[in-house]
Amino acid sequence: MNAVRLSFRKMQLSDWMQVAKAFIDVTIGSIYVPAAAFQETEVTDERQMIELDLKMAEAETISVTAPADFHVHLRQGALSELVTSHVRLGGFTLAYVMPNLQPPIKNTEEALLYKAQLQAIDPTIEYLMTLYLSPELTPGEIRKAKAAGVVGVKSYPRGVTTNSDGGIESYETYYPIFRAMEEVDMVLNLHGEVPSSSSSSPTTSSNNNICVLNAEPLFLPHLIQLHSAFPKLRIVLEHATTRAAVECVKSLGETVACTITAHHLALTVDDWAGQAWHFCKPVAKFPDDRLALREVVKEGHPRFFLGSDSAPHPPSKKSTASPSQPCAAGVYTSPILLPLTAHLLESFGALDKLEGFVSGHGRAFYRRPAKSERKTVLKRVSGKSVEAKWTKGGEEVVPFWAGKAIGWEIVPE
Repeated sequence: MNAVRLSFRKMQLSDWMQVAKAFIDVTIGSIYVPAAAFQETEVTDERQMIELDLKMAEAETISVTAPADFHVHLRQGALSELVTSHVRLGGFTLAYVMPNLQPPIKNTEEALLYKAQLQAIDPTIEYLMTLYLSPELTPGEIRKAKAAGVVGVKSYPRGVTTNSDGGIESYETYYPIFRAMEEVDMVLNLHGEVPSSSSSSPTTSSNNNICVLNAEPLFLPHLIQLHSAFPKLRIVLEHATTRAAVECVKSLGETVACTITAHHLALTVDDWAGQAWHFCKPVAKFPDDRLALREVVKEGHPRFFLGSDSAPHPPSKKSTASPSQPCAAGVYTSPILLPLTAHLLESFGALDKLEGFVSGHGRAFYRRPAKSERKTVLKRVSGKSVEAKWTKGGEEVVPFWAGKAIGWEIVPE
């Protein structure tokens, strides 16, 4: 039995579970305690404690209020028609939408048009829109975007991920933009990598020993500098993959937060080396880096929360590389996101932190409280596998963990 901890002033739940375990196993077989039952509670009567533990142990469902994905790619055109509905399918009610389309979303009108297109596909989702940081962006456009409800600006270093060829090369150039963002309280979202050294050029500038494995730690001085220059600017380091990133964000002020993907809680470098379906940017790193991500989730740190970075690609681009063209970078988790996240958190003893990680922490940082107390309910299942693919019209996507067993599913409303 995997028990998660419930802190009481007098006793720990894990202590009482050891007392109750023998009785439970004999009388009702294998049991599970749901995350929804684990709230900070004061219980002083020991008999009441045991009764509460046994009652919780009989349940096999988890309720999560207003799950929110604070980093998702919904693409455009026919592919968007397929994947946008998967936000709701995966259990989520809010999508923080990335702007790296072709061409990127660079101004308020483009952001509002894109939002309208997404709402036409699925109007039940709350879409939070972002702009692509580019030379065309001005302080005046920032104020206009804020007034129109655009929430953030996404920074992509040049060439580090999908559709980032127009990314930035120097942050100092954009200080007037960041100052305006700080004044109107918009969020700066950072893809936290520096560009890798070129393998095709022997020049000094390309021999700086940067690659996908150290590109994130080498970016962190930029994060520290930006926070120092703009201490009131809310900044999110996106999809952290290293212990260095976790420790850096924890060391900074309350205006700096960090998203963690579900797939980076599962993968290490061995899982994507030679396996295109697990290849993403930033790449999964070493086992100790994955452990750091798991530890901060298990800690329940309020400035670390889910941003799926769910990034769909057609199978022809995702599974195929050539001598001149690598396979597409991106892992697609949207249609299974909440069950997958529950499955993964349970695997390292953090299921009691599920609601904070997928809803409460991110909503608090973004100041987007749930519009209702409506809950998404998960139930434990056995013998269930992730779908092999999803299709619509001529489009097809293959999800993360396709064909693999998953221990939770969403209860239909």
